Amino acid sequence: MNLRGQTFEKVDIKITRWMIANGLNLLRLSIGIIFFWFGFLKYFEGLSPAEGIATKTIDTMTFGIFSEKVILYGLATWEVLIGIGLIFRIFLRETLLLLYLQMIGTFMPVFLFPDEVFAVFPYSLTIEGQYIIKNLVVMSAGIVLGATVRGWRLEPEEESRAQG
Repeated sequence: MNLRGQTFEKVDIKITRWMIANGLNLLRLSIGIIFFWFGFLKYFEGLSPAEGIATKTIDTMTFGIFSEKVILYGLATWEVLIGIGLIFRIFLRETLLLLYLQMIGTFMPVFLFPDEVFAVFPYSLTIEGQYIIKNLVVMSAGIVLGATVRGWRLEPEEESRAQG
C-alpha cells in the first residue's frame, strides 16, 4: 500500500484529472483577462501603473517618432487584441505571436533603464522591475498555450505511472 493512503490517491487522481481537463482553458482565460484589463486601462491616461515606463521604452525604441498618445493607444490596442484573442480563442497563432513580441518589448527596460528596474543591481527589483520580471510567468504560459494550437493536449498519465 502507498504511504499516502488509498483515499488520498483516489482524490489526488480526480483532482489531477480535473486540472488536466480545465487547466489550459483557465490559463488561456486568465492570461487573456489580464491582457484585456491592463490594455484597456491604457486607453485612460493615468490609470495604468505601467504607462510611464511603457511609453518611455517604446519612445526610446522608436527614436521618438511617435507621440505619447499614439504609443499608449497603440500599446493599449495591442494588449486588448491579445486579450480578446485569448479569451475567445480566436486567431490563437497570431494572438500568441503578438504576445511574444509584446513580451520582448516588456523586457527592454531591463536593458534600457536598469536604474528604473533595479533598486540594487542585479538582485533587488523596484516595483517596475517586479512588474516586468513577473512576465516570465506570462511568457511560460504563452509557450504552454502555443504547444496546444495544433490540437495537442495534455493527457493523464497511465494509471500505473500515476500511482508512483
